[in-house]
Amino acid sequence: MPKNITLTIDGHTITTTEGMLVVDAAKLAGIDIPVFCYHPKMEPVGMCRMCLVEIGRPAIDRTTGTPMLEADGRVKIQYSPKLETACTTPVSEGMVVVGLSDRVKAGRKDVLEFLLTSHPLDCPVCDKGGECPLQNLTMEHGPGSSRFLLDEKMHLAKHVPLGDLIYLDRERCIQCARCVRFQTDIADDPVIGFYNRGRKLEIVTSSEPGFDSIFSGNTTDICPVGALTTADFRFGARPWELNNAASLCNHCPVGCNTTINVRREAKTGGDVAIKRIMPRQNEQVNEIWMCDKGRFAYHFADSPDRLKKPLVRSGSELKESGWDEALNLAAEKIKQAGTSLVTVASGRLTNEDIFNLRELTEKQGGTFVGYSRMAGGDLVNRYGMAPGSNLGDLGKGSVIVVVASDLHEEAPVWWLRVREAVKRGAELIVANARPTRLDNFATQTIRYNYGEEVSTIEKILTGDTASSIKQADNLVVFYGSDGLGRKATGDLAAVCARLIQQSSHTGKVNSGLIPVWERGNTQGLWDMGGRPVADLAGLLAGAKAVLIAGADPVLDDPLLERALEKTEFVVVQELFATATARMADVVLPVLAFTEREGTYTSAERRVQRFYPAVPAPADLKADYEIAADLAGRLGAALEARAPSLVFQLAAAQTPSYDGLSYQKLAETVDQWPIIGRSDVYYGGTSYANKQGLGVQLPLLPADDMEIPSPQKAEILKAQGHSLAIYPIFKLYDKGITVTTSPLLTPRLAKADLRIHPLTAKGMMLAAGMQLMLPVDGAAFSVEVVLDDSVPEGAGLIPRSVGVPVYEPVIIEIAAPVADHSSRVR
Repeated sequence: MPKNITLTIDGHTITTTEGMLVVDAAKLAGIDIPVFCYHPKMEPVGMCRMCLVEIGRPAIDRTTGTPMLEADGRVKIQYSPKLETACTTPVSEGMVVVGLSDRVKAGRKDVLEFLLTSHPLDCPVCDKGGECPLQNLTMEHGPGSSRFLLDEKMHLAKHVPLGDLIYLDRERCIQCARCVRFQTDIADDPVIGFYNRGRKLEIVTSSEPGFDSIFSGNTTDICPVGALTTADFRFGARPWELNNAASLCNHCPVGCNTTINVRREAKTGGDVAIKRIMPRQNEQVNEIWMCDKGRFAYHFADSPDRLKKPLVRSGSELKESGWDEALNLAAEKIKQAGTSLVTVASGRLTNEDIFNLRELTEKQGGTFVGYSRMAGGDLVNRYGMAPGSNLGDLGKGSVIVVVASDLHEEAPVWWLRVREAVKRGAELIVANARPTRLDNFATQTIRYNYGEEVSTIEKILTGDTASSIKQADNLVVFYGSDGLGRKATGDLAAVCARLIQQSSHTGKVNSGLIPVWERGNTQGLWDMGGRPVADLAGLLAGAKAVLIAGADPVLDDPLLERALEKTEFVVVQELFATATARMADVVLPVLAFTEREGTYTSAERRVQRFYPAVPAPADLKADYEIAADLAGRLGAALEARAPSLVFQLAAAQTPSYDGLSYQKLAETVDQWPIIGRSDVYYGGTSYANKQGLGVQLPLLPADDMEIPSPQKAEILKAQGHSLAIYPIFKLYDKGITVTTSPLLTPRLAKADLRIHPLTAKGMMLAAGMQLMLPVDGAAFSVEVVLDDSVPEGAGLIPRSVGVPVYEPVIIEIAAPVADHSSRVR
């Protein structure tokens, strides 16, 4: 362990650990040393010189090696002849740091004066005004006037689009390199960099399309001036006009903590509008980062296409109705269905929604189904991450296994955290049928054929790696669904759980099984009793009434559409008029997460609370309220007064949630680094977490459930003019909450059929060809994309792009067509 060091900073005696930088030691003690280029999440570079301080060290007698003493017995301090950078200097025993001397004040004043020689005087119109480190530090440390002429300032291009999401004002850039270093050192996307030298130095993008990174928005948070701004917030509002609400991202299973900034404005008729979403610090979840999908996809919530009133079918049309008419009709049909009621809910919903929907269904004797393309939630509750676990603690002595998952696309912040763990010394084993970006950091890469996922992990259990895994202090196993269907993911979960068990890592802190779920609250869906079924189509076809919440099975699968056509009555709770909603008999409009509060459970089994950011529209209801209202019309009482009360009931019935409450989820502790204080220059424009860090659930006893034995996997073998088609995940899919966020439209995944060039040559296919792909009796237009990372003989189709390939399948490739075609019946 690092030894303790005692030093003095501005007259305050401080004890800290060896190796800590002076600027960090000062911050811990509540002493601010101004910085521009330094950031506590990145390696120091000492570029801006704003953190200059005087540093003295004990004078050492060369003959004895002991500190020299003054006449009064005090240790003699020898100061450096020049000021030193606090951001690059580690603390040492007996060090004395002076940040308030005349020399330091003069140095800081000079640095600011030089920076301002090339900086525009556009503070009144700059987007960073109110949270600008340069503005704040100039007021505190800068000169009152300048010795340089105004007309000698550099004039560079303003409002330059680095990409479709980020804009650059070159005049404002102070060349601190925070953005460049983040993209290179943390995101591993070196797509922006410096061009030219001296005063002509500029930030440029080197990628096509520009600023091609899924983490680009983070650079606007850490930029210490108004040089980088996001496309949706620039010129949008002033920080002091904004109110803040603590929230969560539900686009993937990470559970990133966020802050939603809102204000009232004229263009919304005086209503409260969301202006931006920012990261909120949670060092055990997302630290201070978030991906661009979570940052920009919130626009679905204020889409003009949102459902605004209930809809009831009249003949072949859905027509607007009142809530009483719609709910009475739905309740009547649900009552008539009795035990033939089937409710389908997804992990897009909150724990409270899922609980009430399950209660409604069970009180009618119906069947409650979790809509998930992955399995294994029961095993995760026994072999998952134990309380106190933190991916940020993984390093030397830890082993991380990632199997059948492209973390960069499926759970971007986990990708960041796994990469950082490797930099700290963790051993990484990546097993996949195709290369992913995580391969670049792997200690060992295992390539298998699709269908061999289970046997690959079984070989790890008995192979050369087994001993190092057993000896590891920590073992974390991520399993996903790359190229897999639901049953195969269940088998994979089982063999991964056995890897945890047989290596003696069950229940250990910082060890466990992590599923890369397709939705943010799929673990909560399992916990609240929502389990997938083997034959959903058969179940739906035989039901008299089906209630669907937060899912769009018609878009996903033609078999499910045909099954619903046989159902006597369909009720849908939704945000938009989805394909499933359009064939329903009753459609009930629901609140978005921005308009309500609730809880989600991440795949690391952390239950977290989010809060409403904007007032709830008068004619919309939360899913749990609708379920309770339906239950009341059927003579059953369900809680609907507040989500906290629903959660209290759910926690009482769910063993691992026992004792949890909204108050418990709102608790916080001090975190390092210190973020979100008034200085803003130290950690950037991120938000401190004052509203709750969440609670990691205790594990259920592992011995109360036998790990199932996986069945022999079927390996698809294509012959002739056919391909084995496998589903993969792309970050910017065409899910309803993404396609209705216009800012992300240029980045949406396309209906591509990705094949190896040699496969294409053998089938006489070329890049750009349009093919009609037959799936379950329907035909879908896809474009051929050549990709040498795809296994030969296989074809990859992204999920949620309108082509319903969710299970591996052999498909005969039809002849090319001239143009894109819509779905053919």
